[in-house]
Amino acid sequence: MLLLNQRREHNQPLVAADAESLGMAGADRAEHYLKARGNHTETPLCALPALADDLGIAALHVKDEGQRLGLGSIKALGGAYAVIRLVLEEAGKRFGRAVDVGEINSSELRAIAAQMTFCCATDGNHGRSVAQGAGLVGARSVIYVHGGVSAGRVAAIARFGAEIVEVEGGYDHAVREVARVGAERGWKIVSNTSWLGYERIPGLVMQGYTVSVREALRRMAEPPTHVFLQAGVGGFAAAIAGHMAILLGERRPKTVVVEPRRSACVYASAAAGRPVTIEHRQSTVMAMLECAEPSLIAWRVLARVGDAFMTVEEEDAVAVMNQLARPLGNDPAIVSGESGGAGLAGLVRAASDKGMRAALGLDANSRVLIINSEGATDPGRYAELVGMAPQDVLLQSA
Repeated sequence: MLLLNQRREHNQPLVAADAESLGMAGADRAEHYLKARGNHTETPLCALPALADDLGIAALHVKDEGQRLGLGSIKALGGAYAVIRLVLEEAGKRFGRAVDVGEINSSELRAIAAQMTFCCATDGNHGRSVAQGAGLVGARSVIYVHGGVSAGRVAAIARFGAEIVEVEGGYDHAVREVARVGAERGWKIVSNTSWLGYERIPGLVMQGYTVSVREALRRMAEPPTHVFLQAGVGGFAAAIAGHMAILLGERRPKTVVVEPRRSACVYASAAAGRPVTIEHRQSTVMAMLECAEPSLIAWRVLARVGDAFMTVEEEDAVAVMNQLARPLGNDPAIVSGESGGAGLAGLVRAASDKGMRAALGLDANSRVLIINSEGATDPGRYAELVGMAPQDVLLQSA
C-alpha cells in the first residue's frame, strides 16, 4: 500500500525544537562525541549497480549500519550518545562549568555517573545501545524487554552489565512501564520514542542518528533523489529525513517511509492526519519495527518531510535479506537483519509496480539511498531466514 503525503504541513519548515535537534550544530556535536569513542569507525557506503539496473534506476547505495560500534545497528548512535550527553550535563551542573566528552574517563566524572541509573524499553537494539553507553561512563542501566524480544538479543544487552526486566505485552506496554517506574525511582529515561511532555531526550537519540546520513552524503558524488526509510515509532526515519531537509533544502530527496503491514502506526497516522495507536493483531518478522504508537516528535517531522508512506509484507523483508546475502553480479554482499532492509523492501516493491513508480517519480534517472539499519543482531534468527549455517553468518558479519 502507498499513501502520498497531502497534509497541509507537507514541505513546511520543521518546528523550531526539531530544527534545533536535527540541524547542523546538533549533528556536528553528535559527530564530535562519536569521534571521542575508542571504537569509532565510519560504516561503509555500498554501491549496488547490478541491483539498480535490475530495478530500473540509475544508482542504488546502501549505507551499512550493520557494522556500527560493535553493536551491529544504527541504534548504537542514538541511545549511547544520549546517555553520555546526560552524564556530561549532570557533571556540568555539579562542576559549575561546561564538561567536554574528552573528560569521559576522568575519575570525577565517573563518580557522578556511578550515581545515575538509565532505563529504557526496547525491541533489542536501542536497549543494547543504552546499556553500552551506561557501561562506557560507569553508570547503571535497567532495560525493559517484552516477550517478543529474542533470547539472543536479551543476552546481548545483558553482556553490557544491564539489569534486565521482563514485562508482559508488547513494546508499547514496556514503554509505559518504564515511564512509570523511571519517574517513581528518579531514573533517567532514555527512550527512542516521545510522548506529551517528554521530548528532549528522544530528540538527543535522534540527533545521534544524523551521523549516518552525513557520512553517506559525503561519499556520494550527488545527493540521492529518493530515500526509503524503515519506521517503527519513526524516530530513525524522522532523524534521517529531517536532517537531509535542513542540509539539502530544495535538493532534498523524496522520502518514502516504509513499515511492516502488520505494524504500521506511522502509515495509519498519515492516513488519519494525526498520531494514532493501532490495534496489534499479529507479530511481524521485522521485530525491530513492531510498534503500535508513533513517537510524537517523529510524526511531527515526518508530517512535514515524509513524501509518501507505504507498507511491505513479511515475505518482502525475508526476500531482501536473501537478496543482500546473495547479490546480483559483482554487487557486494551485505548482512541485513530482519528489519534492517525494510527500506529496500519498499523500493523493490515500488519499483515493480507501474503505479507506484509513477507516483514516486522513480525512473531510469533516480538515485536511491537505503540505510541498512541493522546487521545480524540475532545471528541464529538470521541464519534461519537466509538458510545459512550460524558459523557462516558470524564470518560474513565480521
